[in-house]
Amino acid sequence: MRAAGIARRVWQQGRYETLAMLRNGEQLILMLVLPLLALVALVMTHFIDGLGPSRVDAAAPGVLALCAMSVGFTGQGIATGFDRRYGVLRFLSTTPLGRGGLIAGKVLAVLVVLGVQTVVVGGTAALLGWRPSPEAIALGLPLLALGAAAFTALGLLIAGTARPEATLAVTNLVWILLGAFGGMVLPASRLPAALEPVVPYLPSGALGDALRSAALEGAFNVHAAVVLALWAAASGAAATRWFRWS
Repeated sequence: MRAAGIARRVWQQGRYETLAMLRNGEQLILMLVLPLLALVALVMTHFIDGLGPSRVDAAAPGVLALCAMSVGFTGQGIATGFDRRYGVLRFLSTTPLGRGGLIAGKVLAVLVVLGVQTVVVGGTAALLGWRPSPEAIALGLPLLALGAAAFTALGLLIAGTARPEATLAVTNLVWILLGAFGGMVLPASRLPAALEPVVPYLPSGALGDALRSAALEGAFNVHAAVVLALWAAASGAAATRWFRWS
């Protein structure tokens, strides 16, 4: 019997990875419940007053950035780390799927889940009064995908080099720190002064700034996009170089 074509193999792996994430209660809390709670909390408090025409206008881009980090960094990092521990990655890398197909399936799953997050969080924001312009959407979606790529590469780098228990601890801790103090949900101007010069050069700060510029001004933030692209390229190269399959 001949093996299925590469496109079908990647599709089946991506489907499996997607369903595994969506059926995992812990990951659903991280990927959907916590971002929705962050959105509602920001709309109900004064932390982002003055950043946009309304609180939801200022909150929605940052929360969507948080979604990209949740699924790409924490979600894939934890799942890949435990797949590596139990020998799943080593087994799959020897099948007709191959290492390239395995990675492509994971990327496909991240993009599908990110699409679900965008619909749910964006729809909730719309119910709260968010009305992004067509220009903002056209600019924001590619930047969101670029951010997901950067965070997925970072997640795979950690999952491929650290022990699964350490991956679990590190990815959750980094998610909290970057979400709260990394310029993702709150811009650098609303963070402690000591962090302000550093935050725009973090992947979290770059993604948050890029999406806020697109959503609030309909503008392409070149500096943020370049920083994000450099993080994606450097993390991808490092993950390729040091990732261990067993």
